[in-house]
Amino acid sequence: MSSSKISPLAPKTYPEMPAIDGVRLSTAAAGIKYKDRTDVLMAVLEPGTVVAGVFTRSKCPSAPVEWCRKNLRSKSARALVVNSGNANAFTGRTGREAAQFTAALASKAVRCKSGEVFLASTGVIGEPLKAQAFAGVMDGLVARAVPGAYLEAARAIMTTDTFPKIATATARLGKAKVTINGIAKGAGMIAPDMATMLSFVFTDAPVSAPVLQKLLNESVVDTFNAITVDSDTSTSDTLLAFATGKAAARGAPKVTKASDPRLKEFRKAFTRVLANLSEQVARDGEGARKLVEVVVEGAVSKASARRIAMSIANSPLVKTAIAGEDANWGRVVMAVGKAGEPADRDRLSIWFNGIRVAHRGGRDPGYDEAKMSAAMTAQEISIKVALGLGRARDRVLTCDLTKDYVAINGDYRS
Repeated sequence: MSSSKISPLAPKTYPEMPAIDGVRLSTAAAGIKYKDRTDVLMAVLEPGTVVAGVFTRSKCPSAPVEWCRKNLRSKSARALVVNSGNANAFTGRTGREAAQFTAALASKAVRCKSGEVFLASTGVIGEPLKAQAFAGVMDGLVARAVPGAYLEAARAIMTTDTFPKIATATARLGKAKVTINGIAKGAGMIAPDMATMLSFVFTDAPVSAPVLQKLLNESVVDTFNAITVDSDTSTSDTLLAFATGKAAARGAPKVTKASDPRLKEFRKAFTRVLANLSEQVARDGEGARKLVEVVVEGAVSKASARRIAMSIANSPLVKTAIAGEDANWGRVVMAVGKAGEPADRDRLSIWFNGIRVAHRGGRDPGYDEAKMSAAMTAQEISIKVALGLGRARDRVLTCDLTKDYVAINGDYRS
């Protein structure tokens, strides 16, 4: 279900999304679950497009995830079909048949191999997907596909999202300008263990599939893998990147090695798009009213800092304190201690929005309740923890936990 109330943390404006040569998009209302709204997205990709992907590490993956993993071996893509309202997960043989049926429809409409069709589904888990609904819209999706329809595409894949998520960036590759566009969806069941709930990134850069895969693997670490809403990793998490290579006609060099120095600007822009999208997911956390940044420094390693930061970010007690605008550093201490990572109570220092509230194992001597209470009314809250053990640092994003989260998830299937 998609909420009619837009998150107070939603972007005030949306960027202009330029067309990318070799990518055409369209949407349709197939009636899979929702009434009177689009629920299917199709991307038609020109021949020569390569693909890379990362997926959920859940041991109970959806049928589309399994389909994409298999097709990723070919490194070639001609079509992407995404539906909202039904995750086609925990659907057994019927789910696999639904994926095959959908891909067959798309391959016929686009005139490509079924192995060049990529699928993603989001919505309720455990309900059979009525793939026959695609039959009535597939040919029309291909016929109506146009460049630049990214905002409409992002809206079509929303479930409990309150706003569509889009991002764009440009970079120089050689002497040519290349473009990177991305869309994403996600608001709940957010604790990525690979990438994100659903996200699709498109570029005209002429990079090989192995290079694109390497960039994707690198970029998710501190973007989509560094956000959490509720600590739950979805069965359907999928991030796919497509490179049409069309910028080669404008002089962009073909890049076949990830170590190529000409990739420097492109790599930064690619990561910037993923970072933008992942922050939007955190901002749209179900029922969220505050965006929360958790920074852990002075750790023995980055991995240790990440685990401590996630322990804080996933703590219901920390998140409800933020919702109540309470700088409850005791709950942060709890979350640090339960993480199972090296920590020394008597070396800990904690800040909320730049104000130190705890130092060396106790409340800060200069703590001012009135000052802290005023700072906690902000929509964006930062929590910084200094462990005092080493030089490693990490950062994750989350949101507060409100009564609305319970209301949204209490009747999700209805």
